Amino acid sequence: MTTIHGKTSLYGIIGDPVSHSLSPLFQNYFLEQAKQDAIYTPFHVLPDTLNLALLGLHASHIQGLNITVPHKETALALVNADADAHTIGAVNTIKRTDNEWLATNTDWQGFASVLQGVEADLSAPVLLFGAGGTAKAVIHALVKQGVKTIYICNRSAQRVEQMIHQTKQNYTTEMIQLAWQQEDISQACKTCKTIINTTSIGLQQGDTFPFSIAGKGVAIDAVYKPSGNTAFTLAAASGGYDTTDGLPMLIAQGIASFYFWHHDAIQSGHLSLPDKLESLHWVERELARQPLNLPGWGT
Repeated sequence: MTTIHGKTSLYGIIGDPVSHSLSPLFQNYFLEQAKQDAIYTPFHVLPDTLNLALLGLHASHIQGLNITVPHKETALALVNADADAHTIGAVNTIKRTDNEWLATNTDWQGFASVLQGVEADLSAPVLLFGAGGTAKAVIHALVKQGVKTIYICNRSAQRVEQMIHQTKQNYTTEMIQLAWQQEDISQACKTCKTIINTTSIGLQQGDTFPFSIAGKGVAIDAVYKPSGNTAFTLAAASGGYDTTDGLPMLIAQGIASFYFWHHDAIQSGHLSLPDKLESLHWVERELARQPLNLPGWGT
């Protein structure tokens, strides 16, 4: 446990709401394991105070922040973001310099790591549910991994159309809109080996996934619950897929954020990057849930 004093560095996460976030749990574990004189804490920031909060946190010498909903897209205009963040249209990690916040998006990096962990067959088309900010980060990761075709299905057809229009300006990957109906989804499942849910279905008690999905491959949920069971993972498991919820993505993006904040010390060998698999299993034990199987991470 870090003893807080005048030289203790401070990191954190801003969002609305933010009290439910697991980031303080594992980021403080990372700092403790690395023997850093630092702590990581949540900051509740309302949407209409985001600019003021970023100015105040910078003036207070906060060293780094994660940014969660609903601020990821709004914050992009308030920081100096890298090319990946601009392409996605959102930031989720910033670090302090003397004059500004430098920013990146580690959500896509976290998801790319999960794709490697589950050993997804990305030579086949991918089926993606959702058309929000998380979906954009997922698409960026899929494109970076060389996926050629992505089927996109969302309750709002207009949001899919808008997202495809935007993404075509940055990517050559073929993106095909699917209707929010069983027939189209069943047809896509015949060729798609990777199915991804970025919708919020499964977070609320009693949620059921509205479609049956039958095939072979992997199904990845971007959302997570402490139990590990969401509406999507349950439906996918019954359909024959190997399933993974959003916890590995959360851990992997958190490690990417840690790297962004401590890049120089890690590169020089003065600091070690947290191990993904060990970190995941530590969080699973803290949540008293069964361990996930990610062979690409070593198990």
